[in-house]
Amino acid sequence: MTKGTPSKKGGKRTHTICRRCGKHAFHIQKRICASCGFGNTKKIRHYNWIKNRT
Repeated sequence: MTKGTPSKKGGKRTHTICRRCGKHAFHIQKRICASCGFGNTKKIRHYNWIKNRT
């Protein structure tokens, strides 16, 4: 017997490759890219606290 509730997430993909930025950050269910904001806004998602930006 195991302690706690067993995980039920096994093997499900949450993110895939984004069409705009090419990163593996496009959320399949939300239809929004976590990296560039594609699907949510026309502007590229950018914050000043992010230093390494290419």
